[in-house]
Amino acid sequence: MAAGSPHTESPGHSPSPVLGHGHSPTHMVMDDLLGLLRIRIKRGLNLAVRDVRSSDPYVVVRMGHQRMKTRVIRKDVNPEWNEDLTLSVTDTEQPVLVEVYDHDTFSMDDSMGDAEFDIRPFVEALKTHPTGLPNGARIKTIQPCRSNCLVEESSVVWRDRKIMQDMCLRLKNVECGELQVQLQWIDLPGSKAF
Repeated sequence: MAAGSPHTESPGHSPSPVLGHGHSPTHMVMDDLLGLLRIRIKRGLNLAVRDVRSSDPYVVVRMGHQRMKTRVIRKDVNPEWNEDLTLSVTDTEQPVLVEVYDHDTFSMDDSMGDAEFDIRPFVEALKTHPTGLPNGARIKTIQPCRSNCLVEESSVVWRDRKIMQDMCLRLKNVECGELQVQLQWIDLPGSKAF
């Protein structure tokens, strides 16, 4: 096998299963790929203080085995990131976990809370194929309840010829804090589009 090749066999491990003619691991991933979910981490509100008078927060987003992270904002409990993190979606049943941490230089980073949200309502709105709607039209509204971390109702809307959802998430496992995020779907050529 050539140097730098993505597939290597380790001693004592069996080779990977035969994929069939014309299929590679990359093709298998593309075959399962539904599209991309762009999550804009807008801002944090009233985040917990973890240093002397403030915190140095950053956000980690997880979905399945994927993990993305924002930059650290120094000494701010109301940070504005306005940063886009993009995840590959192969299973709409998987929730998205958002974790906020305080960056520490000489010790482990401190947790500043977490929230989880379900992308199924957003995906259901995608399946309606809402072309031709007026800009700003609501497609679906999700109410806050015990099974989600929404602070207030969240609407999936048709804006600038795209489907978007703004959410304000209440952080759990912490004394205070909210996170404002926006979801946007990106279709890919060759993906299993809705």
